[in-house]
Amino acid sequence: MYPERVLSGMRPTGAMHIGHYHGALKNWVRLQNEYPCFFFVADWHALTTAYDETEIIEKSVWDMLVDWLAAGIDPGQSTLFIQSRVPEHAELTLLLGMATPLGWLERVPTYKDQIERLTHKDLLTYGFLGYPLMQAADILIYRANLVPVGEDQVPHIEMTREMARRFNHLYGREPGFEQKAQDAVRKLGAKRARLYEELRKRFQEQGDAEAIGQARAMLGDAQSLSMGDRERLFGYLEGSRKLILVEPQALLTEASRMPGLDGQKMSKSYGNTIGMREDPEVVTRKVRTMPTDPARVRRNDAGSPEKCPVWQLHLVYSDDDTRAWADKGCRSAGIGCLECKQPVIDAIIREQEPMRERAQVYLDDPTLLRNIVADGCDRARKAAQETMREVREAMGLAYT
Repeated sequence: MYPERVLSGMRPTGAMHIGHYHGALKNWVRLQNEYPCFFFVADWHALTTAYDETEIIEKSVWDMLVDWLAAGIDPGQSTLFIQSRVPEHAELTLLLGMATPLGWLERVPTYKDQIERLTHKDLLTYGFLGYPLMQAADILIYRANLVPVGEDQVPHIEMTREMARRFNHLYGREPGFEQKAQDAVRKLGAKRARLYEELRKRFQEQGDAEAIGQARAMLGDAQSLSMGDRERLFGYLEGSRKLILVEPQALLTEASRMPGLDGQKMSKSYGNTIGMREDPEVVTRKVRTMPTDPARVRRNDAGSPEKCPVWQLHLVYSDDDTRAWADKGCRSAGIGCLECKQPVIDAIIREQEPMRERAQVYLDDPTLLRNIVADGCDRARKAAQETMREVREAMGLAYT
């Protein structure tokens, strides 16, 4: 069994806002303390919707990486890299595409949705149709079993699982597989071999999920097995063929409740964002000029917090006592809107202070960032190359 590994990436959109932090980066910081994590900038994906705007990509890549580090991503714990610096992504995308039914790509929910929504973009391209395929390759090439996503991205993970399953079925047909698997069982030693066969029987005949978990753990600890034998026994355990690509699981993340300055979802396209490393004066000005409950025309007019965009920020940034104070003060007109906004302003500035400090190190010396990314690309490429060696061998393209 391959070790647990988290994989996630983002298209390069430049400097990030607090919606990105609370929606994804805060979760990444937590995950890096629990799993080996690979985080990448998906610059090739940017071309699927902006192939005619390449002049903005490079700056956007570096700005985004600075914000990742500012948020607390630790290059000592996580691997940070740029997709296009690992060309094996493109190779696996190509090879997966040879056996991926066209209908799988056309049924991805976001495909038609984005064509209808982004009418100002030319999305009738091979690249845009195939972006779910490249997304699957991004995950499968690192044999990542955990992918943090929101609800809307779950269909992409399901399709990635189908691609892995289809690939393993088509190309896991190793000559003499069953005999090689039985030979590998004997390498476990008599006691472990008996346990393996018992667990295999319990899973295949009774569907005992606990049995397969125990067997996988045992195989993971078996020092006597080569990687090839371990893969055979994983496949033999489940009654399938040799396991080459790992089926990932969606690691659901809670949807961000971060509203924009106008109450809509925070988005650069709406011009309603607060940057992750905004100057305190700018944060103060932006929040102080936010619209509030339309019913509060005058200071002594009572309002309803649920109708006010500022209340949504209180839900993210304020503790229970502060929220109770803001709720009561709004409904009774006991406080004014500027008073209500001040705790939010203070909390955002307090949250961003360490981010600005961490970012400044890389802004003062950009070579530090370049070195981190170069090391991350090297680590990522080694992992990708290991997968591709086995993929080529399985597909008869090794030519040894």
